[in-house]
Amino acid sequence: MAKYLVIVESPAKVKTIKKFLGPNYEVMASMGHVRDLPKSQIGVSPENDFEPKYITIRGKGDLIASLKKEAKKAEKIYLATDPDREGEAISWHLTYALKLEGKKVYRITFNEITKNAVKESLKHPREIDMGLVDAQQARRVLDRMVGYGISPVLWAKVKRGLSAGRVQSVALRLICDREDEVAAFIPEEYWTIDALLAAKGEKKPLTAHFTGIESGKITIGSEKEKQQIVDSIKKETFEILEVKKGERTRKSPLPFTTSTLQQEAGKALNFSTQKTMRIAQQLYEGVDIKGEGTIGIITYLRTDSTRIAEEAVTAAKEYITQTCGEAYARTDEPEQKGKSGKKIQDAHEAIRPTDITRTPSSIKESLSRDQLRLYTLIWNRYAACRMSGAKYETTNVKIGAGQYRFSVAASKKLFDGFMKVYTEADDKEASDNVVLGDLEKGMKLTLNDIEDKQHFTQAPPHFTESSLVKALEEQGIGRPSTYAPTITTIIARRYVVKEEKNLFVTEMGEAVNRIMKEAFPSIVDVRFTANLEMLLDNVEEGEINWKTIVRNFYPDLDEAVKKAEEELAKVEIRDEVSDVKCDNCGRMMVIKYGPHGKFLACPGFPECRNTKPYLEKIGIKCPVCGKDIVVRKTKKGRRFYGCESGTQCTFMSWQKPVDVKCEKCGSLMVRKGNKLMCLNEECKHLQDIPSGENNK
Repeated sequence: MAKYLVIVESPAKVKTIKKFLGPNYEVMASMGHVRDLPKSQIGVSPENDFEPKYITIRGKGDLIASLKKEAKKAEKIYLATDPDREGEAISWHLTYALKLEGKKVYRITFNEITKNAVKESLKHPREIDMGLVDAQQARRVLDRMVGYGISPVLWAKVKRGLSAGRVQSVALRLICDREDEVAAFIPEEYWTIDALLAAKGEKKPLTAHFTGIESGKITIGSEKEKQQIVDSIKKETFEILEVKKGERTRKSPLPFTTSTLQQEAGKALNFSTQKTMRIAQQLYEGVDIKGEGTIGIITYLRTDSTRIAEEAVTAAKEYITQTCGEAYARTDEPEQKGKSGKKIQDAHEAIRPTDITRTPSSIKESLSRDQLRLYTLIWNRYAACRMSGAKYETTNVKIGAGQYRFSVAASKKLFDGFMKVYTEADDKEASDNVVLGDLEKGMKLTLNDIEDKQHFTQAPPHFTESSLVKALEEQGIGRPSTYAPTITTIIARRYVVKEEKNLFVTEMGEAVNRIMKEAFPSIVDVRFTANLEMLLDNVEEGEINWKTIVRNFYPDLDEAVKKAEEELAKVEIRDEVSDVKCDNCGRMMVIKYGPHGKFLACPGFPECRNTKPYLEKIGIKCPVCGKDIVVRKTKKGRRFYGCESGTQCTFMSWQKPVDVKCEKCGSLMVRKGNKLMCLNEECKHLQDIPSGENNK
């Protein structure tokens, strides 16, 4: 009969951990949270000093009963939930749900599910850390007050069933702000000039890039400027002014945190943040490895620390020395910093393999395709972070042609270091190994040809899941555990759609963001949200009482909700009548809002149930076929402008066309920020918006 009870969160961990412990231990799973705030009400009472009202989660009654039964028999109970705030809160809730007062209850944590880590944790049990619990309580209560306070406002203003989240609303604002930047961006023309030069005795031509004039760098903004420079350059003699050689070391990367793993998995493997976390959870909880049984093969996946345990550092050094050579093993120890720039001194580690000798190739037969791909990425990154930097010999050549200046930069890889095992997905230096001939100062060069190219500056890129995670982390919004659910939620609510890798805001998302900015500016303020995260960190450290944050937060939120409700009460939202007759009964159809945006419906409902797609005309004729241009949407909800003829006409524009013709070619123009741009790809003429068009 088991003397000790170990309670973990996931049933997948039960199988893994049970194997490490003897018959004296019973291992059971809580299946996540056992208590939470009720769904039917806010569950937090301002009149009772914001004391949360926790209830047993529906459907957990039988599970709690079986846990209680085992707890009564056990001499000691070990709460082994995840090593973070949420895991600590689950352990705290378990003590109440299972009525463990008076029992010998201990909290244990481990960053990896391996035999050594689990057994070591049992040697160092502790009490529940109320700093972690209270930080989680504060987050849960704040999120509940925002969601239950603001969602009814969205129901009244936009559509019933919508909801607002504290962190999700800020993420939506970031995406909307980026969309505004992209829409307002006006491309600027610039030119580059390359001189193809020949050095005496060298067969391979030298490509030198134009940098400016003797006094400094210049940008070529027009074809006329470019041509003047090219004509002048052709008359000059090219001479090497300086040859500078040196060495450059490219540092090995830091090991993965939650954020960087999600970013790199998105870029390298095309994984969504949700998929990355799901597969990483499987690798952490335990995989059945041939010859070893079920074992966790990576460390805990929700972390913002880059710290590595000393024994793991030692094991990595031995492995790298044996397999690659002593020169490849890293000897220096970099200062570990978090996103705020502060040194990290925490119990968490970076995401790494639990055993570096367990290479991807040695266990590939035991993993699914996606598990192998993610494990390979984690293994390679960890091995790289414990290897020496790559060394390059660099050569920088400055070339003069009269008053004009050109440059050539080249690098030769002397030692590959960490690049032997790992390069990042967007690494442009991976194949960099340009070799220059023997060039000396004063050497004359022959001009063989000049290549000039026209370019246009590019708009900021649309957010991808990877770049949004990076932005959230850089601005201090959310925690490692919140990135994936935040993005998943705004996509599920159809505030945002994902096309290819890019995230685009929908009409619904625009409406929600507009209301949030107008009525609840502090909720969607990036700095305010980041400051809240810092306050939650202070709660964790025991420096602030968690209710102090809630007490200060609630009055402003309550006032904003009441103000919004009063203003909305004065607005009577009626269905807009269209100019389209119902095919069935002849009534004029009205514009309704659905999950996918606007549609036409007969006002005679329920007698007449006729509906039609809504095609919003913008009052401009199609330049291809002469019919009306209408607002359309892609299958995923992104707005564009097309012809009412649909697929029978080829016209399409992402920007809104205006009733103004291009001064140069007479084509249709579209709004681009505070300018108009010609739709003709060969023209792209820019001109000011006429005064009458500014407010359209």
